[in-house]
Amino acid sequence: MSGSDEGAGHAAQSKRKDARRNKEALLDAAASVFVTSGVEAPVRDIAAEAGVGLGTIYRHFPTRADLIIAVYRHQVDACAEAGPALLATSATPHAALGHWVNLFVDFLVTKHGLAAVLQSDNAGFDALHAYFLDRLVPVCAQLLEAAEAAGEIDPGLEAYVLMRGVGNLCVGAGSDPRYDARRLVDLLVAGLRRPR
Repeated sequence: MSGSDEGAGHAAQSKRKDARRNKEALLDAAASVFVTSGVEAPVRDIAAEAGVGLGTIYRHFPTRADLIIAVYRHQVDACAEAGPALLATSATPHAALGHWVNLFVDFLVTKHGLAAVLQSDNAGFDALHAYFLDRLVPVCAQLLEAAEAAGEIDPGLEAYVLMRGVGNLCVGAGSDPRYDARRLVDLLVAGLRRPR
């Protein structure tokens, strides 16, 4: 391979990294806007938050549904990847579980409104729900198993059941400012801890 071929290959690889980084920044910006303004927020608000033009968004995501689905998957992936990192860096497995559940709550807030947008495409929603379960239930199970092995929580709690309970505590949190779902979720996680 000649020097010019290597240079072209490096430039192409660098361009792909930049494009990936830009797309992730755009997805983070869209998630942020969705949290504050809902999934029907104007695309220009997302572009402004991301610091890009409307054309950039439409080039990556031709329809609003494409953008919403991509944000959903991006948030699922970030939540899934956080689990092992939290186990490695937290003081205890129970602390890692608590941090992860807080990220999960943030994810649930971001996801608000997705079902209404995808009502006309049940197959698409079913695929996203399956993706959600396939990615997040094993991570939650890993955190629970670590906390059990450390003797911090009683054995037997299924990851799906915990996640469903957290999800149920988050229902309606956006519509009533007096309702503090995060406080209730914190109490739930604290209640899992075995007395010493």
